[in-house]
Amino acid sequence: KRDIWACSEEGMLQRGQPIDGFFSDYPVVLHCLTRLSLYTVRFEKLDMHHVLFDCCKQLKHLALSHCDVGAHSLFKIDAPNSKLLVLELTYCRFEILELVCLPKLEKLRCNTWVSRHAPLAFILVPSLGELELSCDAIHGQSEFKLSELLQGTTCIHTLTLGFKGENLWMQPEMRQLLPAFCKLRKLSVRGIFVEFDLLWTTAFLLAAPCIEILHIEVWEHICDVDDKSRQLHTERRSPQWEMQFDGPKNRSMLERAPNLQMIILKGDERCEYCDALDTPRAVKFPKKGEQEMVVRRIRDGIFSPRIIFDK
Repeated sequence: KRDIWACSEEGMLQRGQPIDGFFSDYPVVLHCLTRLSLYTVRFEKLDMHHVLFDCCKQLKHLALSHCDVGAHSLFKIDAPNSKLLVLELTYCRFEILELVCLPKLEKLRCNTWVSRHAPLAFILVPSLGELELSCDAIHGQSEFKLSELLQGTTCIHTLTLGFKGENLWMQPEMRQLLPAFCKLRKLSVRGIFVEFDLLWTTAFLLAAPCIEILHIEVWEHICDVDDKSRQLHTERRSPQWEMQFDGPKNRSMLERAPNLQMIILKGDERCEYCDALDTPRAVKFPKKGEQEMVVRRIRDGIFSPRIIFDK
């Protein structure tokens, strides 16, 4: 299993040299590539944009893990002739990645960033329909407005927001999200710490009147309570978003999303680190006998979407 966290900055820089040498010796490879994955590479002395977007003319799927052009640097992608459809970023240490022009990009996944503010900026991405943003907020990172990050997007229909059991990395917003959420059909909110109130998630229903599927997944790990892990993160605080309801909360929530067809409530699974602790866990996700009561409370006596418990 490849450990992308074990490579030092010096090692990342050194790894770029043989990659550059390979592509220089076999340029025909670049011109034929349709899918490329790079791990732990620093392009500080190489032209990353030229290699990936000028030379790889047929590239449709690009995955970068622990790659950058220098720690906390700005990187712009301006590739009007690119055929790239999917871009995946995992722990890439850009301060900001600015997508100036990627006309055919359909899916973007950004998992764990180190930026102190919003990690992405969109200028011209007319085909972008699926977006995933997932990160555990750590010390030194500021909350940002999701509405500002999404400026420049026009047709997102599937959105995933992940928090990995930590505090939210986004500021409270509702109506400000309407322009970006106007075509949203599926929303997944993952990694919500199990002790947090979930009421704040209903803000998205107000901003996304066309939403059809809402997927909520809680985070319930016993392996993330050790002192070393907690030193990286701020003290957990349940989100406090000001919400206004006309009548009962659940009824008002459902009335805000008339097209909502399905609500999926998912518990968390023990990971390999939880298993290694061999510690019993008092699961807080509703047990089978409690689920019908939860369904009745959500529906509040009116017609509502299907409610599925996925554990």
